[in-house]
Amino acid sequence: MSVNAAADAERTTGRSQAKASRRAALLAAAARLFAERGFNGVSIEDLGAAAGVSGPAVYRHFSSKHAVLSALLTGVSQDLLEGGQAVVDNSPDPQDALRGLIEFHVDFALSNPEVIRVHDRDLDSLPEEESTHVRDLQRQYVEVWVAVLSQVLPGQDTPKLRMRAHAAFGLINSTPHSLHRGKRPRERGWRRNLLEQMAWAALKAE
Repeated sequence: MSVNAAADAERTTGRSQAKASRRAALLAAAARLFAERGFNGVSIEDLGAAAGVSGPAVYRHFSSKHAVLSALLTGVSQDLLEGGQAVVDNSPDPQDALRGLIEFHVDFALSNPEVIRVHDRDLDSLPEEESTHVRDLQRQYVEVWVAVLSQVLPGQDTPKLRMRAHAAFGLINSTPHSLHRGKRPRERGWRRNLLEQMAWAALKAE
């Protein structure tokens, strides 16, 4: 590769990294503002200002405010599905996989309280096709849990296992409603331990 070609490649890589960084900053700002004000209470100009760019500059990354919401909720749902499957794939047995899934989801809930609030309140603000896609990713994530539960609790039918998984999600995802809005807990240890113990007990309740 020539010196000029190498320099061009480096500049392209730098621009790509800067674009990805700006996009991530916009999504982080969207999570915070949508959680605080609701989707309908935030403008494109608000998003740009929170991320340090002008309102029109947001359109370099997203075609609309709905596209921002879609990227936020789709991205999180995809991350949950891929992360949950990775936990299972790297676990030596079903019991370990279930504990790993609980730990994984608790970490998600403690790290993303704004996104959970946005999902609970604003998922229906998405166009039908996009909200259906998000729900499909979430159903696949539930089935990752159900597959593990079917091995931990053999003999139980699938609808009951699915209900157990949803109940555990409800317990864990209630965390954002017990935290001060817009703040992270200084010490997560006791919250994490309590949620993991309660989820484990709920999933294996007789």
